[in-house]
Amino acid sequence: MARRHLTPLDWSTAALRAMAHGGVAAVSVNALAGELGTTRGSFYWHFKDRDALLTAALEVWEEGTTTALISELDDITDPRQRLTTLFTTALGQQEINGLEPAIVAHADHPAVAPILRRVTDRRIAYLTDLYTDLSLAPAAARRQAVVAYAAYLGWLELRRSASDIVPEVATTGTTATAALEHLLTELARSGKHQA
Repeated sequence: MARRHLTPLDWSTAALRAMAHGGVAAVSVNALAGELGTTRGSFYWHFKDRDALLTAALEVWEEGTTTALISELDDITDPRQRLTTLFTTALGQQEINGLEPAIVAHADHPAVAPILRRVTDRRIAYLTDLYTDLSLAPAAARRQAVVAYAAYLGWLELRRSASDIVPEVATTGTTATAALEHLLTELARSGKHQA
């Protein structure tokens, strides 16, 4: 049986899965090679070292969860619908469960910090623009953007750490759907009342 040629994306995705389950320390070249059914040589064909893999993996995460999502949302002209779609997508079924909280937990890691800061800045700026489009003054839009982003991060952390006692944060089910609708209503209402 011929071995499949692995790409940098294959390695990056495996690194993100490892990070979601065990943090940055779980991103081990040997462990990933075993998971991918290859040798360390394949890794070094694509990456200089482990930090280069971490950076590439985090850039894949940034592209998929921030850059591409914002690009898709730009096609929606109604800002309230954009907000709903943003949160429904961001809090929906995750490609790699637990990844976002794992990344945030390593905010001070030298490979994580610059990308996480860039993603956070871009997301809050996007939310600020979105709340400005909902007629909030710039300072109020920024405050609401921070509240909305904090709600997002908290929601994902609850899903990762306490989903058994907080079923409202699940990705499916009537309780989860009702809770998500309530969150969206409150985030949209906050934007309306602060204008």
